[in-house]
Amino acid sequence: MNENSLILACSKCKAKNRIPISRIDEMPKCGKCGNALPVEMFSRPVNVTDSTFDREVLASTLPVLVDCWAPWCGPCKAVGPVLDELAVKYRARLKIAKLNVDNNPQIGSRYSISSIPTMLLIKNGRIIDTLVGALPKEQLELQIARIL
Repeated sequence: MNENSLILACSKCKAKNRIPISRIDEMPKCGKCGNALPVEMFSRPVNVTDSTFDREVLASTLPVLVDCWAPWCGPCKAVGPVLDELAVKYRARLKIAKLNVDNNPQIGSRYSISSIPTMLLIKNGRIIDTLVGALPKEQLELQIARIL
């Protein structure tokens, strides 16, 4: 797959469609059946679990920012809206994933997550950096720029 395009499966006919990233905002349609393609998934964080982490994060063709969080964590709650904004801003260039470490202890253990929020910056299946704490939006954007 070209770095400047994505493959999206049509939710109606299941045909695979190659979409240039530069045209993702044009609401692309399936080349086979004309159905609107599911591009909204690039505008919000995706929830990952122990069982989906490898597929959604490590096998992703896009760089990934993984937010390791817990529902009882105040700083985690403060970072949530910032990540929602960044998901829209960097749609189709960066995947933002959220991992609830209380419900998914295997991944937390695999990456030695001992404090939250912790964010993992992953590109091509490899951890580029680990960010600990509730960082401001500007600092997160500087880190994101390093992996794009």
